[in-house]
Formats: sequence, structure tokens, C-alpha cells
Amino acid sequence: MTDHLLRGVRPLGAEPTDVFLADGRIAAVGADAARLARESAAVVTVEADGLVALPGLVDLHTHLREPGREDAETVETGTRAAALGGFTAVHAMANTTPVADTAGVVEQVWNLGRQAGWVDVHPVGAVSVGLRGEMLAELGAMAASAARVRVFSDDGKCVADPVLMRRALEYVKSFDGVIAQHAQEPRLTEGAQMHEGVVSAELGLAGWPAVAEESIIARDVLLAEHVGSRLHVCHLSTAGSVDIIRWAKARGIAVTAEVTPHHLLLTDELARSYDPRYKVNPPLRTAEDVEAVRAGLADGTIDIVATDHAPHPAEDKDCEWAAGAFGMTGLETALPVVQQVMVDTGRMTWADVARVLSAAPAAIGRVGDQGRPLAVGEPATLTLVDPAARRVVDPAAQATRSANTPFAGRELPGQVMATFLRGRATVLDGAPVAREEVGA
Repeated sequence: MTDHLLRGVRPLGAEPTDVFLADGRIAAVGADAARLARESAAVVTVEADGLVALPGLVDLHTHLREPGREDAETVETGTRAAALGGFTAVHAMANTTPVADTAGVVEQVWNLGRQAGWVDVHPVGAVSVGLRGEMLAELGAMAASAARVRVFSDDGKCVADPVLMRRALEYVKSFDGVIAQHAQEPRLTEGAQMHEGVVSAELGLAGWPAVAEESIIARDVLLAEHVGSRLHVCHLSTAGSVDIIRWAKARGIAVTAEVTPHHLLLTDELARSYDPRYKVNPPLRTAEDVEAVRAGLADGTIDIVATDHAPHPAEDKDCEWAAGAFGMTGLETALPVVQQVMVDTGRMTWADVARVLSAAPAAIGRVGDQGRPLAVGEPATLTLVDPAARRVVDPAAQATRSANTPFAGRELPGQVMATFLRGRATVLDGAPVAREEVGA
């Protein structure tokens, strides 16, 4: 394995220093780095002046679509996009075809991730068989499989039955798993097309009320307290949801929550364009909701940022609003959005970014070798970002197979210049390392 000397890098935005990566670990920081690099038989020097070093990013909520919808994304294309976005691990959601509700399917996804080699792929197991919400899937078998599943979700659908949700929470306690809930009361959102509010009324589109999310979260935090199990709330999007999570944490309930980059930046006003690129579940909310989730992320009520990367083929988005699929891509734009909304505004530091995009998601998913500190002896799994760079988002230039980014044409700050997975470069100079080198 090639060693790397990172010259003038800024760990978590601190003062510039040199960092030496050798044998898959951080071998030296500071004065010893250059000396050890001179002793290395094979070393590549990375001129990192001004680049911020972060632990490799971890996404707890990614849709890789394979098996079954390879027209939208594959494990190969999705994980290459993840590496370019600074990620070193992703959790692949279960709503594939077939559904990842058995040990066999999660092991297939896990093996595809290993073959691709861009990032660590951790399959998320379905809570219920076929995502139908009727009976529990093979939770124990998936947990005991080679994929070692610890996160379970019917994402895309809510576990609406309270008895099934209770049983799932009880079951995963035995192996320290977590249930990640897509909070959407189905009866309150039948036919919903966007957030229910002033804009939906003016446009005449069926609304998705905030209470449909908040009522499920309220129910589930109480179930988690009753059972004594871990609950994770996917893609929280309303001010009321932030309040409920804040209350639950103050009560000592083992609940964590995520917000997506698009819910941190975009509002339901974009639906006025009738462009299905802005159609997502949960929907884009009001400016007041956006401010509430930003505040919740800043004060720690919301634990992590997760992409909910949801690629779709062109025909599913190049259509009228009502026929358009729900979902947006996000792996390659997540860090720039967080920088724009939270770092450049002074609401968060780069150390905070490392927490919400690396350490905390790794801890929730029980991924022990990811999200580690940038310290000597730790795995050399890290990301280098140029915070001064600015770029206009071009869907055609992205690595994901699908073009349904809501940020097309927007200028965003920051550019990932390098990504290392246990000392092996997957991205250098802002470009993916050649495939044969990645698989080496």
C-alpha cells in the first residue's frame, strides 16, 4: 500500500500541519511526519495547503437501488459518488427489489460494496417482510450474517402498526440494534404531493401535514422509552418534530434523529415551479421549519446529517409533478450544503461537522472503525476538503447514475479534494482514483 504525506493540512480546521499516513493508519502528525515519510519506500506527497481534514464521512441513509433498480443506481456508481462526496461508509437502505429482508439479500449488497471498494457498505435490513408492515423480517438472521446488520428500517414506508413497531424495538435490543423510522402516518398523507400549507393551497396540490410526521415520532419515542430500546428518526423535517425530539432527550429516551441537506436549505416555495426535482418525502417544508431544523442541528437536538440519497432515472423526474417520483440525490452535495448553511454562517465549526457527518452516524450504526479521531494510531480514514473552492452543481458531471439533484445550477462552497479509506486513496485531486487501483 502506498503511503501518503499530507503537507500543510488543517485537521478539523485547526492550524496547518503535516500528517503522514502509513500502513493504513495515521503514523505521525506534525514534525515527525516529514521525517517518517523520507524513510518510506513508497510515498505520495499531497500538497494540502488550506485543506481541512475531517474523519471520513459516514452516511446513515443512502439508497443504492441495487438489486432491482440498476437503471437508477448501482452499488458501484453510488459508492463512487459517495467517495467523491467525502464519504468512507454508507448505510444502504432496504427498499430494493427484492427487499433486503433476509440474510441472503443483505449479504449480496455487502459483497457488492466490497467488490466496488470505494467505501464501506453497511446494508440496512428491513423491519418487516417485503416492507409490508405485517410481520417482522429476519432481524436476527441479518444481524448474525456476514453483513452484521445493526440498523433496520422500512424507509420509504412507515412502520405504522404500533404493535409491530414495539416488537421490532424489543427484538433489536438483544444485539444492540436500532430501528430507523420513516415517520409518516399513512392515513394523513394519502395522495399527498407536497407540504400542507399556504403554498399547497395556492397550487391546489394535496398536502402532507406536519402532524403526520410529528404524531409518529411522538408515539415512537414513548414506545422506545417503554421498551428501553434505541430509536432513530429518519429525515426529520418540521419544527414540531424538533420539539418532540428535544423533549424526549430531556426525558432520557434513547432517541437519535437526522436531517437531510435539502431540508436544511430548501423550502416548499420551490414547488411553485412544478419541477419534480423538488418533490421529496418528507416534503420540503416552510422557511420556519428550515430555521428550526438548523437550530436543532446546531444545538445537538438533531444528531446527524444524512443524505437520503434517492436516485431516479430521467423518466421518473422528467414529467409532470403528480407523476414524478419522490426523492433527490445528495451524496456529492451534502458537505457543501452543510458548509454553506452551518459553517459559513458561524453556526457550526468543522469539529461540529466531523461530529454530525462522521462520529455520530458511525456510533448510531455501531461502525467501530469509522468516525475515529484524527490522531496517531487511528485508521487513516479521512477526507480533505477545500473550503475556499466554489462550484456550480452540474448533474452531468456527477458520478451518480441519476441526475435528480435539487441543487442543479446552484453555486455551492467547498470541494472534496481527497478521500482515504484505511490509508488507500479513493479520491485524489478531486477525482476518483482509477478503478484498478481502488480494487487493489
